[in-house]
Amino acid sequence: MFERMGGEAFAERARTELLATGARARKRTDETRDELTQQEKRVAQLAAEGATNAEIAAQLFISPSTVQYHLRKVFRNLGVRSRTQLARMFLRDEQAHGRSTSPVR
Repeated sequence: MFERMGGEAFAERARTELLATGARARKRTDETRDELTQQEKRVAQLAAEGATNAEIAAQLFISPSTVQYHLRKVFRNLGVRSRTQLARMFLRDEQAHGRSTSPVR
């Protein structure tokens, strides 16, 4: 419906939100312990781009405390201690691959 009305950006956002809410939580195993969930990846990318917790929360329709929770897991899984280190990791990965990507697995 959004696309028919010329709202491609809204259509993409709706698609992303539906995917996020429809995804099932996977079991954490030794093999997947360090992998980030889709939501963690999205939070990490936005934080690396300089968004505040409140901005991330508003964009992803979650609470700021949920953003904090995801960031704690991201930091632990990626072995970083700050948003600056996270941003540097994203920048290094982008430079290494010559495209906009994230270092998250």
